[in-house]
Amino acid sequence: MRSIFILICSMLCLTAVAQEHSITIAQSKKAALAYSYSIKNSDLKISSAKADVAAAKSDYLPSVAVNGAGLYGFKDFIGAYPPLLEKGINNFYLLSATGTEAIYAGGKIRTGNQLASLQLQVNKVLARQSVDSVLLSTEQKYWNIVNLQEQNKTLASNEVFLKGLLKQQQDMLASGLIARNDLLKVKVQLSHLLLNKSKLANGRRLAVLDFCLYTGMHYDSLLVMQDTLDLRRSPVLVDVSPDTSLNQNNNYQLLAKNVDAEKLQTRLTKGDYLPSLSAGVSATQAGVINGGIGSSFMPVALATVKIPVSDGLWGRGRQKLKQRAISEEIAQNNLADGRNQLKVGVMKNWYDLKDGLTEISYARVNLEQATENLKVNQDNYKAGLAAISDVLDAQAAYQQATGDLINAYASYQSKKAAYLYITGKINEE
Repeated sequence: MRSIFILICSMLCLTAVAQEHSITIAQSKKAALAYSYSIKNSDLKISSAKADVAAAKSDYLPSVAVNGAGLYGFKDFIGAYPPLLEKGINNFYLLSATGTEAIYAGGKIRTGNQLASLQLQVNKVLARQSVDSVLLSTEQKYWNIVNLQEQNKTLASNEVFLKGLLKQQQDMLASGLIARNDLLKVKVQLSHLLLNKSKLANGRRLAVLDFCLYTGMHYDSLLVMQDTLDLRRSPVLVDVSPDTSLNQNNNYQLLAKNVDAEKLQTRLTKGDYLPSLSAGVSATQAGVINGGIGSSFMPVALATVKIPVSDGLWGRGRQKLKQRAISEEIAQNNLADGRNQLKVGVMKNWYDLKDGLTEISYARVNLEQATENLKVNQDNYKAGLAAISDVLDAQAAYQQATGDLINAYASYQSKKAAYLYITGKINEE
């Protein structure tokens, strides 16, 4: 008997453990950040940009090339000519080594390095943007499931209420105190609630599946979000006033860096029409294998100068420079327009937050009134002063008010995440 008792207790403990699959918002974010392919691709792009920086730096170093060529004929292509040439020649080789260093290239080497460095910075901003996007989506999915969990609690408590009311009606019907249609009204309302409960359960399963796929977790139908919504406390605004500085906004930083990139591209284009100077050393050896004819490596210094004239003054280059100036102006206009739009976006999210607080305030008042209305109608029904339909209407209003308050709290959390995202602060949490 004792062993059976122990077995039952063990099974109950295992069942309790099996049901406890909770996760916090911090754990959710950590899992999503580790799993996100967009973040992984951003890291790869950063590595690629670093390789570009290293490649651009190599332009400061000398360029060295070694070349070789050889000819072999199955017949002599130069016949013997004694006494000057005792044997015919059927082969020939040429070896050369050249090293050159750019002394001045119109600033293109320095500008190329700056462009590579800027591209690395852009990829780092894009990586931060990917992280912020993942955090935003994770928060929204997380609080959506919290909302569904809280809504399920509401339906469960109202189900208990209606089942209790149904039992009461059944007893009263058996005693001949009420008409049968009163009982049917309760059954209809209970059936409607059970249908909504089934839909909510299916919606929650779908939300959990989406959450698990997004965060890289194995799907677990028993997974629950650890956070709950404290309906007794009102949230506090994250900022006293809207932050329109845009200092941490990734989109604004990308627009600003696009302006810098256009300026560097203009400098790079100008470099094509400036003088260039390079110097180097070359050594060459030529000869015939086994022919006694050949030379030793003869090093020579060399220098090249290129001075474009027509392109920069009246050719295509002049028009390209005009196009570059236009591109710079477009980038500046995009920056100004983007700044305005982003500020409007910040203000919109800020007002959404304030509206969210107002929605919570009104929803709380409505719930208080619905609670009082349900209590009054219950008391009146017990005293014979109200019909069962009045109680059912009051119960439906109470259920709706509770659901509206839960929606308001969950919506505020999503709006808060959206505001932190657009101000570039979502990663600070």
